[in-house]
Amino acid sequence: MQAINITVINPLFMTVFLGTGAGCIFILVSLLFRWQRTSAIYLLVGSLLYLFGTLGVTIVFNVPLNEALALVKPDSTNGLELWASYLRDWTFWNHIRAAAAFAASVLLAIALSH
Repeated sequence: MQAINITVINPLFMTVFLGTGAGCIFILVSLLFRWQRTSAIYLLVGSLLYLFGTLGVTIVFNVPLNEALALVKPDSTNGLELWASYLRDWTFWNHIRAAAAFAASVLLAIALSH
């Protein structure tokens, strides 16, 4: 997991991950001028789900867990103890952000069809 956490931080991933967040912010700002659109509620909820449920959860929960894991040696006693709690906590938050990303995708796709 330590190797994965290092590998995933690359320009392509960061562009897609943060670029989607920037796109959601753009959508939210544009809604200030087009709130009467029939797709506005889908755009609002979809954007907020991505920003808070995916990007926010990653920053607030998953990244600190990854940083704590990076500090220990995998085969040490401390590493084994941390891994048990890391696996439980990281998996929980990963499920939350995956569900949020899926729901955001569905809502934003519905908005495109309106």
